[in-house]
Amino acid sequence: MKKNREQSESRFEAAIFDLDGVVTRTARLHAAAWKRLFDEYLRHRSKIGGEPFIPFDVRVDYLATVDGKPRYEGVRGFLESRAIHLPFGARDDGPERETICGLGNRKDGYFEERLDREGVEIFESTVSLIRALRERGIRIGMVTSSKHGREIVRRGGLQEIFDVEFDGNDAEELRLSGKPHPDAFLATAGLLRAAPERTIVCEDAVSGIQAGRRGRFGLVVGVDRGGNRAALELAEADLVVSDLSELTAELLMHGGSRSTTVLPGALECLSEIKARLRDKRPAVFLDYDGTLTPIVARPELAVLTPEMRDAVRRLARRHAVAVVSGRGLADVIKLVGIDELHYAGNHGFEIRGPGGTDLRHEIGAEYLPALALARDDIAKRIASIPGAFVENKTYSLSVHYRQTPDDRVADVEAAVDAALAVATALRKHLGKKVFEVRPRIEWDKGRAVLWLLKALDLDAADVLPIYVGDDVTDEDAFRALAGRGVGVLVVDEPRPSSASYSLRSVEETRRLLEFLADAPKPERP
Repeated sequence: MKKNREQSESRFEAAIFDLDGVVTRTARLHAAAWKRLFDEYLRHRSKIGGEPFIPFDVRVDYLATVDGKPRYEGVRGFLESRAIHLPFGARDDGPERETICGLGNRKDGYFEERLDREGVEIFESTVSLIRALRERGIRIGMVTSSKHGREIVRRGGLQEIFDVEFDGNDAEELRLSGKPHPDAFLATAGLLRAAPERTIVCEDAVSGIQAGRRGRFGLVVGVDRGGNRAALELAEADLVVSDLSELTAELLMHGGSRSTTVLPGALECLSEIKARLRDKRPAVFLDYDGTLTPIVARPELAVLTPEMRDAVRRLARRHAVAVVSGRGLADVIKLVGIDELHYAGNHGFEIRGPGGTDLRHEIGAEYLPALALARDDIAKRIASIPGAFVENKTYSLSVHYRQTPDDRVADVEAAVDAALAVATALRKHLGKKVFEVRPRIEWDKGRAVLWLLKALDLDAADVLPIYVGDDVTDEDAFRALAGRGVGVLVVDEPRPSSASYSLRSVEETRRLLEFLADAPKPERP
């Protein structure tokens, strides 16, 4: 396939898609076949041995023990989770044999019955994305642990969208290890003539995400088809979406985000923003450090200028404004010092309304003891590292290394990782010259913004949410508002982002806020 201009500008030259659960809905057929197999077998053991019958749970057991794995490994994985150990047997064992292979072959028969009866359903959003990638010169591969891969592709009429098809038969012929080993992905990348670091992997199984990570692929995307987001994130997927319709070919080709080199400048597009505000009222959300104040060596040195404070206050007197910061709530309220604002501190773990209101929201209080222990542990580990220190923000921690020598930054991260290996209720996030430690729960700046919109009765058609931020942590808010609002990235050098526009400095932020303060309020019916 000939490279075109867009491909030459992309980080990637190939993309590999898992089949079951990503391209086709056949994962549910596999899940049903597994349940039939194991429930039958467990009932049999209960009758002959008196063991209590605990059925196979499709939501828990399927995802944890068999999803994405080769058939026999799936049998072994589930049985071992129930402390049942069977001989492996031979691959041609009949389905009546009480061996790993016998049970696996019985499951295969159950799957074929369902496939014949129900056929192949396709996720059209995935196919549309694949076609868009192909149009941009990206080579496409299909990988599945199932030996029915090519048959499913044929039945679904999908042959034309894949440059390479690689299924369980190929893996067996080449004697490759199954997921979570990266062998099948690496073999497919080789057939696509693409280096792993220049290849995207899209997977719905934890074992597949692990394989993508172990293979050092350039971008690993998790597809959460049913309550598995936390596990996919824990397996270190770069992105997790509910459906691939949430992504575009352009976003994927730039590492899951658009490069700032293609982001238009917000001040150069004021007429466009003004048009979007026609018949709408803005709801403005602002990060603090790097957005309202320049980035400084130590957190306590970041102070608003009188001109910026005046611009924010003037905007807040006309429209809803909230500051959404990684700082502790009390700290950011003190630094900004404007009563008319709403405040979200600790990346949204603490939210307060203007003085005198009843708006209150806190999440993660039960994690405070774990955070306190992690704070002390990390502080001890980095005590001898120049320039590194822990900032305690109650509901989160910031481990700063802006003043740390470059050759010691890895030691700071290693200290954080070592502490979190013990404090498993917490997880690490990346920021600008800082490692953030937060509770391992589904909450971030994006979710805080969506919560505020609802709490303030601003989740309405006549409201245009606008988020201005500079940090990696602000990307959660940009993504949360994609398609319904405006994201503005403050950046002094190009980097990937999901924002709509860019600003080059804090001074440009002030000019944008002054423009928004002068925006007329729409007439209310």
